[in-house]
Amino acid sequence: MDLDGSLESLGNSMTDLADSLDRTGACELVRFRTQGARQNANESRLALRVLWEPLWRRGLGRSIDGLLPPVDVVHVAGLSTPPTKNLPLIISVDDLRPLRDETRTHQRITQLRRAVDHGAILVASSRSASHEVLDVLAVERSRVVVVSPAVPNVEATIAGDDLVVNITGDAELFIARAHELINFARRHSARVVALASTSVTQRLRAGALDVIALARRDARGALAKARVVIHFSDGARFPSFAIAALAAGVPTIALSTSINRELLDGTAALVARDDDLLGTLDSVWSNEAHRAIMVAAGRSRALDFAPATAARAYAKLYRDVARERAS
Repeated sequence: MDLDGSLESLGNSMTDLADSLDRTGACELVRFRTQGARQNANESRLALRVLWEPLWRRGLGRSIDGLLPPVDVVHVAGLSTPPTKNLPLIISVDDLRPLRDETRTHQRITQLRRAVDHGAILVASSRSASHEVLDVLAVERSRVVVVSPAVPNVEATIAGDDLVVNITGDAELFIARAHELINFARRHSARVVALASTSVTQRLRAGALDVIALARRDARGALAKARVVIHFSDGARFPSFAIAALAAGVPTIALSTSINRELLDGTAALVARDDDLLGTLDSVWSNEAHRAIMVAAGRSRALDFAPATAARAYAKLYRDVARERAS
């Protein structure tokens, strides 16, 4: 398993998945990194990785078969997709941004198509995501399966007071509603805390908005102080932070994208772009009965995406792929 994969604001989900797989005892795991140097003694070193990595980003270069100890399946989830000669290759595609029209990256599309042509299996994070992958790449449906990534475990949030906004791809909507959210927070003696990219943080500061802007690496700390989470997303990525908020017992509001409807419906409050966001926020913030229902439902749903759950699903996928190779 390549650990240089699905990096989330809450941690490296591939490391969490690997640790959970080890605990299951369902497989003997070999860890490696395609984009960085080894960080632990239990990781295998790839000879001349620095030389091959630029080519692996295009699905070219030396095959990884001879660079690893004997294995049955290779699993990657980052931008590097090293070719294989005989080993089955599994590629988790958790970020759809490179496949979308407005940011479509020809190299990524070509890379994934080349891998599928050589027998790779693509793993989408949801049914909605799988449809998009199939539409863009135009590959056979049998080459795309659905397994949700591991959402890192988080501590329960106790008596949080902040309105925490996670901005992943829909910054314009947040900018447009920022003053409403700031005024709401002031009325409740609360703070608006935004988890955002560097570019969005610069815009917030340039606009002198009364928002505490934090880098994504501070996500755990922000979640620990949240009373309500709002997840502004374009639906291109798996909603890990929103699911982590549910696991922490924080009532959550999210935009009604296809992936959010599939994964969060019945647990988070889903709103359309032009819905009464403040009306929903007021209920989620102040109605204790409503909050209690959301907390209970959210914690139950979050179990579906815990590292242990993802590990069982991936262990089954590995067995199925290895069995297909052997047949």
